Amino acid sequence: MQKILEDRIRQRKARVGVVGLGYVGLPLAVEFANAGFQVTGIDLSESKVARVNAGHSYIADVPNEILGDLVESGRLQATNDFGVISELDTVNICVPTPLRKTKDPDMSYIISACQEIARYFHPGTLVILESTTYPGTTAELVLPILLENSELEVGKDFFLCFSPERVDPGNSKYHTANIPKVVGGCTPQCTEVGALFYRQALETVVPVSSTQVAEMVKLLENTFRMINIGLANEIAMMCGRMDIDVWEVIEAAATKPFGFMPFYPGPGLGGHCIPIDPFYLSWKTKQAGIEARFIELAGHINGQMPMFVVEKVQTALNSHSKAVKGSRIHILGVAYKKDIDDVRESPALDIIHILERRGAKVSYSDPHVPHLQFDGLELCSNEAALAKADCVVIVTDHSGFDYKALTEKVPLIVDTRNALKGLISDRLVRL
Repeated sequence: MQKILEDRIRQRKARVGVVGLGYVGLPLAVEFANAGFQVTGIDLSESKVARVNAGHSYIADVPNEILGDLVESGRLQATNDFGVISELDTVNICVPTPLRKTKDPDMSYIISACQEIARYFHPGTLVILESTTYPGTTAELVLPILLENSELEVGKDFFLCFSPERVDPGNSKYHTANIPKVVGGCTPQCTEVGALFYRQALETVVPVSSTQVAEMVKLLENTFRMINIGLANEIAMMCGRMDIDVWEVIEAAATKPFGFMPFYPGPGLGGHCIPIDPFYLSWKTKQAGIEARFIELAGHINGQMPMFVVEKVQTALNSHSKAVKGSRIHILGVAYKKDIDDVRESPALDIIHILERRGAKVSYSDPHVPHLQFDGLELCSNEAALAKADCVVIVTDHSGFDYKALTEKVPLIVDTRNALKGLISDRLVRL
């Protein structure tokens, strides 16, 4: 069975399936279609399915021209029917794994996807989970679901792996094809097949000894970033109290050629990974009787940053004899990082919410996010409101903003991203 599947993969005859056509799944599907495979994307969203089949991309990193050509050539199609899995040789699972309010992992999307796959998968199928999750998920959760009504043997009759997604939206240098791909299987045979599969479309593949190792790799990567950003944010709070420019401190420290890696403070963590993934590890270690103190502490510090920004705004307004209540405060940028349209977990949402509760008249502008709807608030990007603002808060430093014009027309600016580096003005307050 292994040799038959490997031959089909090498000859580009394997039929590839991707479950979940979001920021991970669609780019992955495109890469394998580009490599010569016939790819079927599966998503419950009728809108996504329709747009993919029309060649209209909703992911910034997937150009319409490329998607359209692949669809037109017949190498890529989308459906919401899991029944197609009976005709596929490989299935990559790229579904969301959010946290509940209690910071416990919500595995419902993975469970639902695996239950559907279990109904249709067959001998010779390669199944790979890419959704970020806690160590043990593939072997302890996914495998039992697949075997529940089956007598197939993993590593012999079918193959199961975990390979963590490493997508960085908006990164023009690193994308799905050239980011090294870690993969670990439930058995050595699973790892061999999984690594072979990825080598057909991706530049570098890094096999590891087990699914647990592969799962832990992703959590280490993002926990490393989350904790170091937490340190940078705490240093920013300290420097603020001591009237020291934290940006100058970090810039000077970064000149050390060894033993230091610069991380930068900001208004809070955002996105699909850094604010969420470390808490999968924290949850799992608690089950093992281990307290993940660094993760909890860094999460607490990073979670304070939106309030810290609001307090900076309040202090800045007070220095100009104004209160937050009734002031027109304009948020510049609401995406979680520069030059993208993704607002998931964006600190801008918390900042807006806190300011609204304090009576501020809040507006925002973001060329990538025309509309914003969350927690009962509905706002539209309104660049005209900037000129009438009592205070502008730079939350996301998009490249398209005219910062020079901003400094000429706004009476007060709170810069949380060091976007106005080098500017000295009594109208400017830095993080």
